[in-house]
Amino acid sequence: MGSTTATGTRLRADAVRNRERILTAAREAFVLYGADARLDEIARRAGVGNATLYRHFPDRDALLIAVVLDVNHRIIDDARRALEDDSDPFEALHGLVLSAAGERVGGLCPMLGGGAALYAPDLAESSARMHETVQRLVDRAHASGQLRPDVDSGDILVAVGRLTSPVPGTCEDDAVLIRRHLQIFLDGLRAPAPGVLPGEARSLADLKDEICRTTRRR
Repeated sequence: MGSTTATGTRLRADAVRNRERILTAAREAFVLYGADARLDEIARRAGVGNATLYRHFPDRDALLIAVVLDVNHRIIDDARRALEDDSDPFEALHGLVLSAAGERVGGLCPMLGGGAALYAPDLAESSARMHETVQRLVDRAHASGQLRPDVDSGDILVAVGRLTSPVPGTCEDDAVLIRRHLQIFLDGLRAPAPGVLPGEARSLADLKDEICRTTRRR
């Protein structure tokens, strides 16, 4: 089934494949080089010409927004499947964390702190749906008694973002290192908790308030 553009126009199969290749290449390039990654390098990684890239994404902000939307949609789909499944609640949360890590969210988060991407309506709506779905998974893990009570969804999202950020000086393929550190983190989320955490649990609402305050101070 073909994809559609923002205006609802159905894309041909070859155009869909080109768009998907561009989004994959852009995600990796943005993670490695930041928001200033060269667009011609992204086109080269995707195996398309510059003109093809610009037909799909007229500027850098449009490409960045599309990359993050693409990542959000996959995380939402994974979370919804986990909610529909009768699997162990903590294992469902565990799977979502690893899924988000595979999407390289830690490398993308810093690029959403300003510019047009921060105020894109589609991105705000997508992020809200993602947060709501993740919160349902966290609530289910709490209700099962498997997730320590002094941790909330905001804590988990911040930790995943930090633990999946590229480490300067490491090679491109640091997936094993990321999964190792995430597993250490996930083991620490299980109840009963072996120790007392400093501070208080952060919900998604708390996290959003903090981001808004930081943005207003810029």
